Amino acid sequence: MTATPHAATPSALPPVETPESQEDMRLLVAGQWQLMWWRFRKHKVAMVATAVSLLIYFVAVFAEFLAPLPRDHYAADYTFAPPQRIKLILEDEFGNREFHPHVLGYTVEIEAVALRRVFKPDPEQVIELGFFVDGLEEYRVLGIFPSRKHLFGPKDPTQPFYLFGADKLGQDLYSRLIFGTRISMTIGLVGVALSLIFGILLGGVSGLFGGTVDNIIQRTIEFFRAVPSIPLWMGLSAALPEDWDAIKRYFAITVILSILGWTGLARVVRGRFLSLREEDFVMSARLDGVAELGIILRYMLPSFLSHIIASVTLSIPGMILAETSLSFLGLGLRPPVVSWGVLLKDAQRVQVLATAPWLLIAAVPVIVSVLALNYVGDGLRDAADPYSR
Repeated sequence: MTATPHAATPSALPPVETPESQEDMRLLVAGQWQLMWWRFRKHKVAMVATAVSLLIYFVAVFAEFLAPLPRDHYAADYTFAPPQRIKLILEDEFGNREFHPHVLGYTVEIEAVALRRVFKPDPEQVIELGFFVDGLEEYRVLGIFPSRKHLFGPKDPTQPFYLFGADKLGQDLYSRLIFGTRISMTIGLVGVALSLIFGILLGGVSGLFGGTVDNIIQRTIEFFRAVPSIPLWMGLSAALPEDWDAIKRYFAITVILSILGWTGLARVVRGRFLSLREEDFVMSARLDGVAELGIILRYMLPSFLSHIIASVTLSIPGMILAETSLSFLGLGLRPPVVSWGVLLKDAQRVQVLATAPWLLIAAVPVIVSVLALNYVGDGLRDAADPYSR
């Protein structure tokens, strides 16, 4: 009697792939940049900070469209005018209420004791607000397309509208903060770009060649790092000619901020190059006749490019704070250039702050942008090593 074949027992069945093993396989076949993105996406704070940073740079690009008033527009009748409160509901004389965004105009009174002007809301002056309104002057979107439209503002551009108040010249602080975003945020990018170039080239040459070249570059780095940064920045900024225009001073300040910014990155690049220059792929590139600069840019840098991106992102806030500090002290950018540091300079005097405390609002975008970029850099630093736990 022959034995009938038995059904396969559960132990004889092939193992079913579990979701955990599927996840492991997905990680094994993913590329470096994909792993970095997955790791960065898990950092919720960094994702929010990235959205905030992109929004700030969007404001910098489209400043003319977002600002209700031109950058240099002033009105002497509204010197140190307080912020106007936006009201959404308008009630007519019959008690009917309707949705109608507006602000109230000003009435001016003279204090009996201090003999100074005091602005108070005037219920009789209703200034209607709207979206995509016409402005006082024509501008060019991205420097190409002419337009007079602004995202938000008074329907009659000749009426006073000071969302964040006015400064000593009667200039709209809200509009100037938007225009200041362009200078303060781009000076960080330009400064970091120069620091990146100096750091990679000098650090790469130092780590790749070694010997006398390495000693010279490292002693130079030690000299720059031994000099206090703030006095050096102040001294170099004070040495700039007084008759330089705004553009020359802008680029000069950018170069000054980059003088010390490259040393930290150069040391990081040098350390990595010292460990990579004896690797097989570097020796193969040399045997193939690749130039030293080509070895640095094509073979060695991509191996730790993610770390460089994280370091650069963390360097931008330092550049922004440095420019703000120099401009606040009167040694950086100066009017008619508009930056956050230039706007904060108006808040130096206690007497001014006693009458116009809203001038300190220029510190808010500095704090927000620096925190956002720091969190983005923190997320990129974690994502640069996607295999760590």
